[in-house]
Amino acid sequence: MADARASRRRRWIPVVVLALALYVIVRAANTSQGDPSAPAPTDIPTPTPTTDAATPSKASSVTSSPAPSPSATTFSPYDPADYAPQVRSRARQTGVDARLLMAILYNEAYKPHVPSLERAWQKVKPDAAFGIANMHRATFDEVKKGRDFAHRGWEELPDDRDLAIEAEAWYLHDLAAALPTTWAAPYAKDELLALGYNTGAGNMLAFARGVTPGGQAQSYLEKLGANWAKAARALGEG
Repeated sequence: MADARASRRRRWIPVVVLALALYVIVRAANTSQGDPSAPAPTDIPTPTPTTDAATPSKASSVTSSPAPSPSATTFSPYDPADYAPQVRSRARQTGVDARLLMAILYNEAYKPHVPSLERAWQKVKPDAAFGIANMHRATFDEVKKGRDFAHRGWEELPDDRDLAIEAEAWYLHDLAAALPTTWAAPYAKDELLALGYNTGAGNMLAFARGVTPGGQAQSYLEKLGANWAKAARALGEG
């Protein structure tokens, strides 16, 4: 009996070690897509605003996501620049700025995007985000409604990186549609959309009205500014 209990304890040791390692990684920078932020200063670097792209009139204009690529489950390290073609394609389909799409991927590249690790961490933290765009289940389920990937599941995001980019692009499209035509806050459109991606549409609109972003949102904008030129280079624009 004692030997059996000892054996069971030994089997749990690798799981505990993996959970602790992932906790340290994710703790360093966690995105929320809807959690409110505490007040913080607003003195931030500002990316160059871009002109608004045309907004598609129907979601059916998009092509279906390809099947998951085997390389997505094995390749490491992850570099968002490797997905420049998918970023350009999804940006055209959704009418969002490709550089913003790429810069957010760089913002979200703080943890190893290995499907097995993502799923192991999700067992420890059920509300964890999935995929290279770090999207939460509730956000994905809302974004996919009425779209060509409505039949796809949130659980597929770690294995299908194009699907993750497609969902990210449509979420930014929906956030842009929620913005007023003018706003009081001194933020470019791309900055507000990045804030919305990080903290949710409600907080984005509050920031547009002049509410001061909290520490997490502030940090996200600083990262966006730092990644802006890198995103341009990845897309062959700089």
